[in-house]
Amino acid sequence: MNTHLSVNLNKVALVRNTRHLGIPSVTRAATLCLQAGAQGITVHPRPDQRHIRDSDVHDLAALLKDWPDREYNIEGNPLHNLMPLVRLVRPHQVTFVPDGEGQFTSDHGWRFPLDAAVLKDLVAEAKALGARVSLFMDADPQAMAAAREVGADRVELYTEPYAQAHGQAAQAQVLAQFKAAAVAAQAVGLEVNAGHDLNLLNLRDFVQTVPDVKEVSIGHALMADALEMGYNATIQAYLKCLQA
Repeated sequence: MNTHLSVNLNKVALVRNTRHLGIPSVTRAATLCLQAGAQGITVHPRPDQRHIRDSDVHDLAALLKDWPDREYNIEGNPLHNLMPLVRLVRPHQVTFVPDGEGQFTSDHGWRFPLDAAVLKDLVAEAKALGARVSLFMDADPQAMAAAREVGADRVELYTEPYAQAHGQAAQAQVLAQFKAAAVAAQAVGLEVNAGHDLNLLNLRDFVQTVPDVKEVSIGHALMADALEMGYNATIQAYLKCLQA
């Protein structure tokens, strides 16, 4: 297995928050995914707490202490509510995402040199807290050196453009762009993650073409599959896509 699967639990929390019954349980979902073989758990707590709440971040941190071989990844905008949680929880990985406060979902990466000044100190702080730092980035080979210059350890390639092109005439061209971005990142010493709209139909093509992807973070599609297949079968299906 070359690429790790980190399961994003935001949608579990979103369903739970529609009632006041505490179900479905975010920690129970995490446990079932870890038992099925997922190598990590991801959450993206937003300022409005419309899905993941601060209490979930802490509950999952406590849970993952019983899984020392798995990783905890917390995503979010470091200019909003992310850093206070990182300081308290100290996850294995922090993924900085340039979301607006009311943004529906992530839809672009950091811009360089525009964002360099604000990111550098925040990256340094997260690393001082013991976290690996990944920057959410568009598949732009020219931006990778700048991401490295601000101190990032990894980049997470924003894969929605690939997902939209999959199965279309543009697929090969778009995949080539992602491959070039990954190669450029690795050439300057960055490792590569990927995420956004990856699913059982497009995941294998991506990891077979884009070299040495360390981790994919998948939430929406995985949870949709789990509604039909259950957590265990769903995790096994995604892991099969990631097999070398």
